[in-house]
Amino acid sequence: MQTTLQSAVSFTGTGLHSGRPVRMSVTPAPADHGLWVRRTDVRDADPMIQALYSNVTDTRLNTRLSNTQGVTVSTVEHVMAALAGCGIHNAVIEVDGQEVPIMDGSSVPFVRAFLKAGTKPLDAPMQAWRVARAVELCTQEYSARLEPAARCEIDFAIDFPAQAIGVQALKMDMANGAFVRELSDCRTFVLRQDVERLQSVGLALGGSLDNAVVVEGDQVLNQDGFRRADECVRHKILDAVGDLALAGAPIIGRYSGYRAGHGATNALLRKAFATPGALERVTLGSEDLHLLPGTHIGQADLSRVG
Repeated sequence: MQTTLQSAVSFTGTGLHSGRPVRMSVTPAPADHGLWVRRTDVRDADPMIQALYSNVTDTRLNTRLSNTQGVTVSTVEHVMAALAGCGIHNAVIEVDGQEVPIMDGSSVPFVRAFLKAGTKPLDAPMQAWRVARAVELCTQEYSARLEPAARCEIDFAIDFPAQAIGVQALKMDMANGAFVRELSDCRTFVLRQDVERLQSVGLALGGSLDNAVVVEGDQVLNQDGFRRADECVRHKILDAVGDLALAGAPIIGRYSGYRAGHGATNALLRKAFATPGALERVTLGSEDLHLLPGTHIGQADLSRVG
């Protein structure tokens, strides 16, 4: 069955790129509504933006969605990952500015609020996209691939010159609360020289040690260091979960990424949906729901977050 939130939840934080205060709420929605964003500050245009891969218009540093009237919202990936990871299929994200608040740079503030509010089943069958035929993108910089698998799986690797990050790889089965337990608290990360460069041109103005892991050479500049030894690759998987959620329904299959980011994942989704026979729409019975992220989770799963 599809689900939504039991009640609305609210957040206040800072926009990563603007550095301005942002207020956001996530509210319940009926069956087959899907996930949408509503810009509460927009009065002279359509404020609604469907959270769908085809509405992604910028993937530099974050994932930005736009509607046909040019209304945008940026940095949606962490809240999208939290919704997918908590098994919430229908909701409206209401935000009073051009960005989702960055919070601590992870998904865990959203996850905590969603689990506290609780979810409720809706009287509608759960649908998913099953990968029936492999689709791949390869460049000199990255590779990304979707291929058939019995479950929702992610296989990811990164390679950074900074010794504090280096080469990291992780394979995960995303079913039954794995996102909450293993990924939700993993923060975005950045090299110190990149922070200085971005801020010099007016980007990442809200970035700080409070909402990102900052690395310089073999040093982590945050006083508390990494939350997990491989926090960086785990955050990349978190981002991938959020970007894949823009397929409009869970994907049953294996996503593999090497040095892949928001742009690679979105390009892969576009190619998959444009490739005949690559994805097939399936209706899941109750016996299949355990295959999906966000099934059979609760506060006990969050208590295991490191």
